[in-house]
Amino acid sequence: MQPLYLLGLASRHAQWTTLRQAAIAGNIANANTPGYQAMDVAPFSAVLDKTRLAMARTDGGHLELPAADAIRQGHAAKGGKDGWGTTLSGNSVSLEAEMLKADEVNRAYSLDTTIMRTFHRMLLTSVKT
Repeated sequence: MQPLYLLGLASRHAQWTTLRQAAIAGNIANANTPGYQAMDVAPFSAVLDKTRLAMARTDGGHLELPAADAIRQGHAAKGGKDGWGTTLSGNSVSLEAEMLKADEVNRAYSLDTTIMRTFHRMLLTSVKT
């Protein structure tokens, strides 16, 4: 039986969301600290790029994805200044931005738990039959 990499990927993503939530909580806790600079973790796509997982092409009829790097580069080119600014005290924490990030983390964690729950049910069903 081949290992299920999706479960490991969901687990790694859950660890990443935990780290990001801790960074967001630290930013919110220091929202009134003069000179505090908001922190964030690297995007999960950067973490995933370091794992060097590649799609396997086992048949000549399978499709190739040569444009995947171009898509990533186009997405990165859209980034820029976030527009939230820095206060007079030198603090760069925006509570609105941190709440939006916390919502992103919540949705990502919900996705991870849904994936894990679904695959757990699938594995239990396959064992029962």
